Amino acid sequence: MPGKMMERPSQKAAEFRVIPSFRQIEKNSASRSLTALVRMAVLGACLLAALSGCSKLRPKPAEQFVYVTAKQTYLRDRVAAVSNRTGTVNNGDKLLILEKGRRFYRVQTSKGEQGWIDEKAVATQDIFDHFEALRQQHQNDPTAANAVVRDDVYLHSSPGRDTERLFRLSEGEKLKLLRRATLPKPLSPGQRVPKPATSTENAKPGTKDVAQPDMPEPPVMEDWWLVRDSKGDTGWLYSRMMDVEVPDAIGRYSEGQRIVGAYVLTTVNDPEAQQDEKNIPIYVTVLSPYKAGLPYDFDQVRVFTWNIKKHRYETGFRERNIEGYLPVEIKMAADPNSKTPTGMVAAPTFSYRVLSADAPVVVPDPVTGAVVPGKTNLKVYRLEGNLVRRVIAPGTAAPQDAHPEPVADKSKKKKLESKKRRR
Repeated sequence: MPGKMMERPSQKAAEFRVIPSFRQIEKNSASRSLTALVRMAVLGACLLAALSGCSKLRPKPAEQFVYVTAKQTYLRDRVAAVSNRTGTVNNGDKLLILEKGRRFYRVQTSKGEQGWIDEKAVATQDIFDHFEALRQQHQNDPTAANAVVRDDVYLHSSPGRDTERLFRLSEGEKLKLLRRATLPKPLSPGQRVPKPATSTENAKPGTKDVAQPDMPEPPVMEDWWLVRDSKGDTGWLYSRMMDVEVPDAIGRYSEGQRIVGAYVLTTVNDPEAQQDEKNIPIYVTVLSPYKAGLPYDFDQVRVFTWNIKKHRYETGFRERNIEGYLPVEIKMAADPNSKTPTGMVAAPTFSYRVLSADAPVVVPDPVTGAVVPGKTNLKVYRLEGNLVRRVIAPGTAAPQDAHPEPVADKSKKKKLESKKRRR
């Protein structure tokens, strides 16, 4: 018992020593709160560092551009009735968008000039990309004819007066014509489509025949050309805003028709010619009526040869009443079907396509205006001296061509002439 009594106090003393004092508890809690604050501060710093690192890695918004459509305009320091000019921009200039307003852009030029510009004086990137696609798509297209711009005019993104426009052409600009499209002429504001008039001409007298409405008149058409200028810019241009280049020497022989294209086939030297240039060009021309909306590009082909003895142009070949389509190809070639020395020698050759007699009637696309023929016949001719001869395999019948105008029966015509003679 005494031994046990001596053990208990020692155990209580030991237990008392294990229990910390109030001051120690307060000190330990303070150190723990300080450690938590330090940890939170370190965690916050790490989080901020991570966020700043992410912002650096985040890609910047893509730059946006617009392109000047006006011939020339100015940048302004503010959008107000009274402002100062900060720069000058010209047609086609590329401008970086810095800020978008309600109807204006704050832009920067390639020279670093900044200012505000009206949105009506610029085209968007989508419009520019469309013109660039036209340029790439048709950069290798053959030239159908050459033309000159009459007045300052815009290239359009597609046929039509209300289509988007960008590049402005100056008067006298040289053009390459690539292809034609035809569309109905838009009505003027307030104009209505005329209603077909009713007709009673076929009504029998004394009957109550109902008047039948006449067929409505066809719409007035407009021709548009896909053109390429001297810079390579490509777009659509209204045909009345340009003139096809025609040499003065043969322009007077058009006989009331429009020369669609004139091509130099070869040259002939005439030392006694009146003009300074003694190498006289021989021309192949294609002509059409002065009418828009035709389902073909030309209806006549004419070759002008040079008479060295009389020192003048003469008609060496002519074909009429055909439905021809551009382009006309000019080259030097031999006759693959000939075995004579003359035919085996390369000579000036031209070729073109005409609508076949068994092809359906060509109707321009009502949306794009494209004139796409069906089956066509290729016609190839060679110039041998002053004679134009068709290149065709011996014993082969020439395919029949379509004709815009009815062809008179020659046998009936001969019978009528013989009857007139007998009388």
